[in-house]
Amino acid sequence: MPRPPLDGLVDDLYYLAGSPPYARLVLPPAPAALLIFNLGAPFRIRAGADLETAEYVDGCVITMRTRALEFGYPLPTRSVGVHVKPWGLAPFLAMPAAELCDRPVTVEQVWGRRASAELRDRLATAGGPEEMLTLLEDELLRRLGEAAGLGLVRHTSGLIAAAGGAVAIGDLSAAAGVSSTHLAQRFKELVGVTPKRLARTYRFAGSVFAIDPAGPVDWGGLAGGAGYFDQAHFGHEFRAFTGLTPTRYVEVRRRFLREHPGHVLDGWSLPAD
Repeated sequence: MPRPPLDGLVDDLYYLAGSPPYARLVLPPAPAALLIFNLGAPFRIRAGADLETAEYVDGCVITMRTRALEFGYPLPTRSVGVHVKPWGLAPFLAMPAAELCDRPVTVEQVWGRRASAELRDRLATAGGPEEMLTLLEDELLRRLGEAAGLGLVRHTSGLIAAAGGAVAIGDLSAAAGVSSTHLAQRFKELVGVTPKRLARTYRFAGSVFAIDPAGPVDWGGLAGGAGYFDQAHFGHEFRAFTGLTPTRYVEVRRRFLREHPGHVLDGWSLPAD
């Protein structure tokens, strides 16, 4: 668990090394953000089927997104990263999060070439994973800044998460004593998307995590339990978030379980090959 006050912004810090399960992995949209420092060969990201793949040498910053990302990992791969809460990158950015939505950028573009290179060198020469994570945590604490409206966004996001996305945004803005327009503006500045989009993502993620790919799936019960109007609506969301039908999604998850049982990247990532 990150030290306060990072624990209100960050879910965890991690070290990843070795051979990835697949050369390319698809990451559907999730109620989260990412900060990755790459310590190996460059990796590649495509942020949407209509976009070209881009190469990332030093790492990347990924705010809350609305499209699936395709990661191309080098063999082997080595990186240190941070799983960030939807609003958690805001105190570390010099620009509105909406400017980076569905547009991953290098760490250098956010923190500058010199600072990025210095931290990357320190991470690469650290004594081991524990020292790396401590170095990165210290850097985040040092860089922690202010973000106007963060308290409002964090509180409202917490209510959305607690309801699994099944909440009326108008009720949330009224309870907070602000207009829906003001709330949406703050969310786009600090999260990158509107509260309605965040709620939609929480609802979808909750429904996916309720799936046990090892057994039969009650699609109607799953859709109804997640608050979808009907199974057709649920299927539409699946295709919008993953590019796959629900049944195809389960087939791909089963492939991952079969070929790489217990792998740390299983659960959200999907083979792209």
